[in-house]
Amino acid sequence: MRFDAPGSVSLGEEPDPPLTATGVRVRTLYSGISAGTELTQYRGTNAHFTKTWDPDVRLFVPGRPTAEYPVVVGYEEVGEVVEVGPEVTAVRPGQVVWGVWGHRSATVVDEAYAAQRVLDPGADPVLGIFSHIGSVALNVVLDADVHVGETVVVFGLGVVGQIVAQLARRNGARVIGVDTIPHRLELAHALSADEVLDAGAGGVAERVRELTDGRGADVALDVSGSHQALHEAVRSVAYNARVVAGGFYQGEARGLFLGEEFHHNRVSLVCSQISGVAAALSPRWDRGRLATTVIDLAVSGHLLLRPLISHVVPVEEAASAYKLIDAQPDQVTQVVLEFTAP
Repeated sequence: MRFDAPGSVSLGEEPDPPLTATGVRVRTLYSGISAGTELTQYRGTNAHFTKTWDPDVRLFVPGRPTAEYPVVVGYEEVGEVVEVGPEVTAVRPGQVVWGVWGHRSATVVDEAYAAQRVLDPGADPVLGIFSHIGSVALNVVLDADVHVGETVVVFGLGVVGQIVAQLARRNGARVIGVDTIPHRLELAHALSADEVLDAGAGGVAERVRELTDGRGADVALDVSGSHQALHEAVRSVAYNARVVAGGFYQGEARGLFLGEEFHHNRVSLVCSQISGVAAALSPRWDRGRLATTVIDLAVSGHLLLRPLISHVVPVEEAASAYKLIDAQPDQVTQVVLEFTAP
């Protein structure tokens, strides 16, 4: 599956990659759609489509855009091992592995990659799609350095926000969830949040202060991707508190006023992004450990991820799935593409 242009989704064919001596051929079972990064690619608002990212200086610089259409997307996959190379000993056909290989029906990965990502045989295979998006959420919580007894406000209760709220609760925090969509508020209240607030009603920061005896939250975690929500997150925290910005913000920061509460309350603003972990945690934590931890928590039932899946659709209907996510976000949480056996 690929994007041919903004808003244009198509299915194409590519040759099966050859099976090497240590290769593992995987037939995709499910692939999750990211309503964050993927939606920016679907809409054409992702900076990589308009600017050049220079990895050496880590700056966007003038020049030809880094990415261009058509583009193959996807990073939430799980599949069944159907064939292994002659030198493979750690993985066998029939096992289910999770990982990142894009919205495609099959792939070949190395034995070492597959062996580290074998899903427990008793687990629901669809849980494997949460390895990457769950890593994003876990990284947000690690960057927030949440302590037992703190009040944490989570802005944005999409998939990442729902997982963030559950993880913050497991860290011993009192969780307040904020969103504008009723079913997301209801889901968060059922799974993790002690309190939920409808941002559409206004007065979120004031309500948070009422719930904290006037102090404000210890930490606010914004994974909404909205500059207005980020501003309200800043308004919601206590003096000398911290806000972790984990959303993928697009365009100018309209609605974010850094000369107001941010300045007067000495708020610490931390960026959480999946390409790295907090300096204090490196090198003990990396992408692999983040993903493995999330999957282990899901399989053991300590993270409730299956309730986050609102739609499972055949990959042949991918175009309508993206239209639904783009135009009616109030109707969806996690949308999953299903690949049927050939």
